[in-house]
Amino acid sequence: MVKVLIPYALRVFTERCSEVEVEANTAGEAIRALANEYPELKKHLFTEDGNLRDFINLFVGSENVHNLQGLDTPVAAGGEVMIIPAIAGGSGNGAEDVGLSHEEIARYSRHLLLPDIAVDGQKKLKAAKVLIIGTGGLGAPMALYLAAAGVGTIGLVDFDFVDESNLQRQIIHSTRDIDRPKVASAKDSLKGINPLIRVITHNAMLTSQNALEIIRDYDIVADGTDNFQTRYLVNDACVFLGKPNVYGSVFQFEGQASVFGAKDGPCYRCLYPLPPPPGLVPSCAEGGVMGVLPGIIGTIQAAEIIKLIVGNAKPLVGRLLHFDAWRMAFRELKLAKEPDCPVCGANPSITELIDYEQFCGLKPSGTEEPVETITATYLKQRLDNGERIQFIDIREPHERAIVKFPNSWVCPLGQLTRRADELDPTADAVFLCKIGQRSILGIKALREAGYQGRMLNLEDGLNAWARDVDKSMPIY
Repeated sequence: MVKVLIPYALRVFTERCSEVEVEANTAGEAIRALANEYPELKKHLFTEDGNLRDFINLFVGSENVHNLQGLDTPVAAGGEVMIIPAIAGGSGNGAEDVGLSHEEIARYSRHLLLPDIAVDGQKKLKAAKVLIIGTGGLGAPMALYLAAAGVGTIGLVDFDFVDESNLQRQIIHSTRDIDRPKVASAKDSLKGINPLIRVITHNAMLTSQNALEIIRDYDIVADGTDNFQTRYLVNDACVFLGKPNVYGSVFQFEGQASVFGAKDGPCYRCLYPLPPPPGLVPSCAEGGVMGVLPGIIGTIQAAEIIKLIVGNAKPLVGRLLHFDAWRMAFRELKLAKEPDCPVCGANPSITELIDYEQFCGLKPSGTEEPVETITATYLKQRLDNGERIQFIDIREPHERAIVKFPNSWVCPLGQLTRRADELDPTADAVFLCKIGQRSILGIKALREAGYQGRMLNLEDGLNAWARDVDKSMPIY
């Protein structure tokens, strides 16, 4: 007995069977026995004069019988004959040119048992090339599950190094990886899970100069970034190159997921035409994130990628999935393609990659007064010299429970402007937050409210003070 493996497109004629056992000694005998068992399938395999149709390929092992002995190619007892028809559509990844080894069949057997994935889908996964931007909270679970699923080529883009604070959620890294490049650590983990895949590392920051070159060679892009400038860059590059952009984002207890850039679907700019002002939406480094949340959203992204590759599924195109982990509640929101979108609309005004730091307001304009900064070490010198300085701690109460800064005036960011008269404009005011970003917002808000005193931002925030001045304070 030998097995004939049936592709998804032909299972409608085999009662949804993914494989059929027949008595045969050659590939020709096997395919004719299959056709006799399922007469409706016969006309799809053979011409009226009995010849195998030109768009049907048979594989024994990993070899096309055209390169062996044709239909007379022998098949050992217990062997397999795989039918590979030409198909239109799909992910365009050349899945018909790859086969599955016995090792791969054993490894991916749980996929092969699923009618909607099976051998044909697993071969598409093997042929696919997926680029993951960021190997942090979202990229970590996404990459692990895609590697385990057998995605043949996984590209990783990241320029950062593993930090101890990453390990609460970035499960692709371990304690021994601290201070290693994230892409190197991630590659080791992926190859440890699945040595049969190819992992390509791009140890670089994604920029307008390299984005098109990097993304061009991949079928699908997954956005696991943590800043707005890269999100817009990834979106625009995917639209220009015609690549699906599998999107995910997390903050504290909430997450979002969608698929942008697909044909006739909206892009990220359709949902968010403009970014928020710098610092208005804190990053996870500032606002925190429930450790399991990026795992949930990242695996949702992985599921969307698998669905896009395999096909015949309903991806999150035109839909935004919102998740609240604290309430354990999902909500689906409909998204529409905006006709006037500057990138994917009918008459786009943006036709090439731009300066995304400037677009997101990270570069000061010529008319904006810059925020004055002070380093932790210089601030310490001024204190040692007895200078009078007032400290304004704009952090929230739960953050101050982690570490307190002595002799500081506590005022959460949202209360600053209405309490401005409590400040002394004759003394320099140094603003404190975790990493020196939210405090910039506080200074700008007071400036707009008319405060006349000198305001300084502690560069890199209280973490810099703990690192460079008072090592008894924790870095969080």
